[in-house]
Amino acid sequence: MASLKELLQSADYKSEKHVPVIEAPDKVKKQDTFKVNLSVGKEIAHPNTTEHHIAWLELYFLPKGEKFPYQVARFDFAAHGASAQGPNTSSIYTQPAAVCSLKSEKSGSLIASSYCNIHGLWESSKEITVE
Repeated sequence: MASLKELLQSADYKSEKHVPVIEAPDKVKKQDTFKVNLSVGKEIAHPNTTEHHIAWLELYFLPKGEKFPYQVARFDFAAHGASAQGPNTSSIYTQPAAVCSLKSEKSGSLIASSYCNIHGLWESSKEITVE
């Protein structure tokens, strides 16, 4: 029987177009709100067609010393060029990028996941120090 952790793939986003990119400060002050930019295809563009696209991004935060992460945000990307006339006939294409803000009293890890409709689940993480 397969488990989700066996299906998650990761790599350096500079060499792999499916990896979610997390852009956030390395250090933040306790109770200060900070922005997190998420994207897929920052260095190598990911296709955005009806047949091949990023369907969603999710962001979690795992505080140090805790067992379970908190889901911070989920972003669904629903327009990939499809229309009643067929695949790739629309002029509407959502890009797999999003911004959210959060605050924490604890240091921890931001964990992002993305889903490519052809190449599956991808993840990345970034440590955040709260001072």
